[in-house]
Amino acid sequence: MLRFAVTLFAVITSSTCQKYGCLEGDTHKLKPSPEPNMHECTLYSKSSCCYADFTEQLARSPVIKVKNSYWNRCGQLSKSCEDFTKKIECFYRCSPHAARWIRPNYTAGIRSVPLCQSFCDDWYEACKDDSICAHNWLTDWEWDESGKNHCKNKCIPYSEMYTNGTDMCQNMWGESFKVSKSSCLCLQMNKKDMMTIKYLLSESSEESSSSSSSSEEHACQKKLLKFEKLKGKEGEQTR
Repeated sequence: MLRFAVTLFAVITSSTCQKYGCLEGDTHKLKPSPEPNMHECTLYSKSSCCYADFTEQLARSPVIKVKNSYWNRCGQLSKSCEDFTKKIECFYRCSPHAARWIRPNYTAGIRSVPLCQSFCDDWYEACKDDSICAHNWLTDWEWDESGKNHCKNKCIPYSEMYTNGTDMCQNMWGESFKVSKSSCLCLQMNKKDMMTIKYLLSESSEESSSSSSSSEEHACQKKLLKFEKLKGKEGEQTR
């Protein structure tokens, strides 16, 4: 009976997060809502799971820390590496869709969010010359009594810590992210995600995100092509 109750509670909390669109982390709202005055993470300003005030600490450059987690334990991140790290932080903290990939039995976490190979490769290229001391940013720190993180291993270049973009994406945040086999049914942490997410949130997305059928991939590619053409026209009109 106790096991059934625990299982039922996990199912209820998981479905609740997916219904409302927000994880249950310490900075998350109960429900997503507009945040027109965001300082960073503006991709999610129309429907955000974080408050605008939270993004103040991400708007500064260089970013020293987010909450009690310091980003500069091996020196300040380069601007290009910092920008990618911000995108990941913004998705986790602010995206109204992050709870689609809620971690079972831990409603503040995510698991197996599909990232595009190109995004991971670009992220790795941006950070490869920066230094890092934690292979897994979720577990490989020494935490003091005040909750601040400290290196327990020596600082080495990203290029030594991770073999390539795939290795980095699938290990830096534990099991939070995976590299998608699809070139379209995946996230790039930019405006294109607003189109892609519709496919990923479909009833068959759990299967298609990892091994998409050719028809789903084709439909996504067609939609993406239209999206890019539309953005191109908008760009020309603003010149």
